[in-house]
Amino acid sequence: MERFARFIVHKKAVVLIIAVLLLIPSVIGFIGTYINYDILSYLPGELESIQGEDALEKDFHIASTAMVTVEHMTAPDVVGLKEKLAAIKGVDKVIWADDIADVTIPHEIMPEDIEKFFYSDDATLLIVTFTDNSASLGTMNAMEEIKAVLQKNCFLGGMSAIVEDTKALADREMPLYVLIAVLLLLVVLFLGMRSTVVPFIFLVGIAFAIFYNFGTNIFLGQISYITEALATVLQLGVTMDFSIFLLHRYEEEKERGFKSEDAMVSAIQRTFASITGSSLTTIASFLAMCTMSLALGADIGIVMAKGVLLGVICTVTVLPALLMVFDKAVHKYTHRTFIPKLKRASRFVVKHYRSILIAFIVLVIPFCLAQSKTDVYYTLLDTLPRDLVSIQGTDKLKETFNMTTTHFILVDDSLDNYQVREIAQKVEALDGVEQTLAYEKFVGGGIPAEFIPAKITEIFQNGGRKMILANSSFKAGSEEQNQQLEQIQDIVKSYDPSALVTGEGAMTKDLIEVADTDFQNVNLTSILVVFLIVAVVFRSISIPVLLVAAIESAIMINMGIPYFTGTEIPFISSIVVGTIQLGATIDYAILMTTRFREERQKGRDAKAAAQIAVENCSQSILSSGLAFFAATIGVAAISRIQLIQSLCEMISRGALISMFTIIFVFPALLIVFSRLIEKTSYHWLTVQNQKGADLNANL
Repeated sequence: MERFARFIVHKKAVVLIIAVLLLIPSVIGFIGTYINYDILSYLPGELESIQGEDALEKDFHIASTAMVTVEHMTAPDVVGLKEKLAAIKGVDKVIWADDIADVTIPHEIMPEDIEKFFYSDDATLLIVTFTDNSASLGTMNAMEEIKAVLQKNCFLGGMSAIVEDTKALADREMPLYVLIAVLLLLVVLFLGMRSTVVPFIFLVGIAFAIFYNFGTNIFLGQISYITEALATVLQLGVTMDFSIFLLHRYEEEKERGFKSEDAMVSAIQRTFASITGSSLTTIASFLAMCTMSLALGADIGIVMAKGVLLGVICTVTVLPALLMVFDKAVHKYTHRTFIPKLKRASRFVVKHYRSILIAFIVLVIPFCLAQSKTDVYYTLLDTLPRDLVSIQGTDKLKETFNMTTTHFILVDDSLDNYQVREIAQKVEALDGVEQTLAYEKFVGGGIPAEFIPAKITEIFQNGGRKMILANSSFKAGSEEQNQQLEQIQDIVKSYDPSALVTGEGAMTKDLIEVADTDFQNVNLTSILVVFLIVAVVFRSISIPVLLVAAIESAIMINMGIPYFTGTEIPFISSIVVGTIQLGATIDYAILMTTRFREERQKGRDAKAAAQIAVENCSQSILSSGLAFFAATIGVAAISRIQLIQSLCEMISRGALISMFTIIFVFPALLIVFSRLIEKTSYHWLTVQNQKGADLNANL
């Protein structure tokens, strides 16, 4: 490691040139990485709703849909609009009443099923189907062209429209997320650093890691827009600790009389040993998300774990080179620091440790109970501003046709016409189903297939399946719609056990069931891997129990707050926020434990050791916690995408809660269980050799 460190220091110009050159493929990779804006596309392929989507795409060429509500337009004009929409690249077909009936006659005298499905007073409905899925570039481009074609009295809604609006909004806001995170992080760094130049150097060093992380995402093929929005700000907050530790080590070595180059060589060696152990808990916690059957978990987990790893690498390569290049400026321009060591707080904690612990336990209990009762939403519709075109169009569908979602029911084409007609009638009789559409409802059972117009057959019968459309007034993800879907399943399965029910509602129902299971799996896995790593590092059974208990209590408080504030949170928050809070803030507890053990090894009793640990670690924990808070709270303040806003708000709040818990509550745990720790830890009070001490120091 020493030879490597000396190479970095002596060849700093070469290191920086290589780092800059590596930005070129990183930028190319970033540009080439596809961003997925459709959460439902991450559902497991074995689910029936996804199999149904695949069948729609393969057999009926309906990869995705959008709905157009048209008001105050004559039939010939609607036909003209339909032809314009159908001519747009990426659009497979546009379904309207003229595909099934003669629209030259007043719609009031059309067959009731057709009139009810396509008309409402002076409004009519067009269904636009696309050749690719909602999140594809082709569908996105088609949606933009559709918006350009539609007139003032036309309203565009449906899942594809919502996904396209999400992309447009996220693309506009993403640069603002980075800007606000950087500005607020600079404020925290200026408060905590003596050097005026260092905050800028830190940000440049981390910027390299961020670019490398986004560039290497191309090997994943795609990442979600949620990952894209969170990765930068989280990488800024999570990996800033590494930079701070390198600088502190460098300054310590210089104070011991080493020259700048020798001091940096030593700092690199000691930093690498320390942050490697520290980063393991964070990386392992993020990778625990890969256990989710919802592929979004692996998407976020891999990108964040990779970001931490690249942050470690850049901390011992790019950052030392930058600090050496700007060494004179670093020490020339200084100012007073404003983040203090909490001397009074350390004495308060030791004096009142029993009261603090009892009060904390009493506080945690209601939040623990509340977190499972917090209202959760699952649909993209709930995350977007109401002034977006797609949201207004979807609201118009609800207002005009009392239609919120459309179910696609696929049955085997061996079913007789009367059976399909019975299915459609039974489904339409269900509470919340406004109307169903199947050509068997109006062609009659005695009409031979060869007499049915080809364009009707293409719409409703293909690939060995028949399709029934059912419009629902219930919101996707609601308890009412989930019950409705179960009833539909019961009906169609009684006729055809291989039948498939799909659409936004069915996929959202599956998302709810998958997410509930995933939450339990990820929570258990992340706790287990962190427990094992901490147990190995400290060679103790009790220490990981106390560490995980402290952070998990902080997580419970964080997740319980929305219940008391009446806030509805996105479904992914219970999975993502807890994992990130555990992985990112467990280091605070490790740092406190390491210093506590060092003082105990010097012969001090538990109270004295805890007081010194709090006093000396509080400044680092405050700096780290506030940096993490700053990197995320700004995004929460400016984002108009509620999902991103909610996640960042909870992550930033979690950083503060964890920070408070480790400074005030965790030392009380160490004092109370000091004897248990001694008995359940291997050589707890035995002074380690220098190599071992360096490995655990300042984790």
